[in-house]
Amino acid sequence: MNLGEWRPVAGDNWALREAAVACKQLDCGSALAIEHRKSSDRPVWRIQYDFVQSGSPLTELVISVNSSSTLDLTCSDSVRLLNGTSLCSGRLEVNYNQSNQSKQSWTSMCEADFDQQDAEVVCRELGCGPPSALQGALYGDVGAPVWSKEFQCEGHESALLDCRSSNSPRSSCSPGKAVGLTCSEPIRLVGGASRCAGTLEAKIGEWRPVGGYDWALREAAVACKQLDCGSALAIEHRKSSDRPVWRIQTDFVRSGFPLREYVISVNSSSTVDLTCSDSVRLLNGPSLCSGRLEVNYNQSNQSKQSWTSVCEADFDQQDAEVVCRELGCGPPSALQGALYGDVGAPVWSKEFQCEGHESTLLDCRSSNSTRNSCSPGKAVGLTCSEPIRLVGGASHCAGTLEMKLGEWRPVHTMARTLKEPAAFCKHLDCGSDVSVKKRESSNTPVWIHRLFCEPSYFSMMGCLQSPTIISESFTPGSVLELTCSGKPICDIINCIARGGWSRQT
Repeated sequence: MNLGEWRPVAGDNWALREAAVACKQLDCGSALAIEHRKSSDRPVWRIQYDFVQSGSPLTELVISVNSSSTLDLTCSDSVRLLNGTSLCSGRLEVNYNQSNQSKQSWTSMCEADFDQQDAEVVCRELGCGPPSALQGALYGDVGAPVWSKEFQCEGHESALLDCRSSNSPRSSCSPGKAVGLTCSEPIRLVGGASRCAGTLEAKIGEWRPVGGYDWALREAAVACKQLDCGSALAIEHRKSSDRPVWRIQTDFVRSGFPLREYVISVNSSSTVDLTCSDSVRLLNGPSLCSGRLEVNYNQSNQSKQSWTSVCEADFDQQDAEVVCRELGCGPPSALQGALYGDVGAPVWSKEFQCEGHESTLLDCRSSNSTRNSCSPGKAVGLTCSEPIRLVGGASHCAGTLEMKLGEWRPVHTMARTLKEPAAFCKHLDCGSDVSVKKRESSNTPVWIHRLFCEPSYFSMMGCLQSPTIISESFTPGSVLELTCSGKPICDIINCIARGGWSRQT
């Protein structure tokens, strides 16, 4: 970058999302890779990542520093996707002026000159997963000029311009016919029992494990959703070898953008093992244990899951008990249509007939349903209780705090005020007044309840994580013993409605 003199640019926390901004300002294609390298002692320009997304020219955001890491970027030079919801989606443009390095010339393509095999090549060229949607004007329309060739890819080529092509009879596209392409995100779980379990990996040039030493279950839920799996069931942190890993900080995970856009390269860290449900999930609820129920009816196709809602009339309390157990939650506390939003077709075509003891919903007997759609307000909304308890005390409102994430374990937290312990009491319907004791645990494994994790959205369960595994045993720590007031925080009518007053001590 030239600000009086040319210097390298440093961006210590830049990820692929910031690289994409630089590629765009360079009139190049999509961002493919980013590497951070240690600079010499020569001065560099530094641009903080949180300024890059402002839309201002990068030259307006630099400051001078003596030394830092420098950035190596790789942008595509022949194809790019614009105006999409991620780096792997957008309106396709092709560069038809590659011979002139000083002035690139990008143009859209007509849908009729582009097919599924062409899309496979583009997605691969951009470092993305296989195409999942190909449709005109998905990401806006465009006028002339239009690419004048019809591609005839076989699907194995490395780049779109390596494909054979023939002259197209079109000089312009009809409205709504400019190619819009969505490629799947290149993230995966490997080494598990199914495509929805294993070590999380992402691809930016190469596949590497993803490290997130501070990830808890709420971050796991974001990854499960982007993998098109069900609800998050478990997360484990394992010490990696010295191979490089991609790391994603927790405050970026919940942004709504694809995970790979926020990874940075680090030399070593803990890696993340996730277990997501592969047959049921709860959506749009205020916690991991609540939401609109969806069932996966396409489990035989590992590459493409198919989720659908269930009609309230085809689902009862015993069915709800099985779903809550399958998702690692406590017993159901509310079952009502459209509790968490309504949905149109398709709808699950079976009526479940669970006895209540089954491990998974799809283990239950079922019969053909008389419904092929749900009446408005009749899609199953389910609330399961949080898997949290106090044990060993004089009542259910006193004792050692335990939570369940696959198995029951005591909870370790470094909370220095009563705010977090009081929140546990509130979740247990045991009031807000609390006295706390901490005691050292034995070699019993513990769950760490992450500090500063806002329980108001993803609830207590969503803030749980396991300590990093350095050996075969978990690192022990102090656990909480709580004594809550035992007085539920609610008015008399609401408490009686849910049995709160009968649970006082």
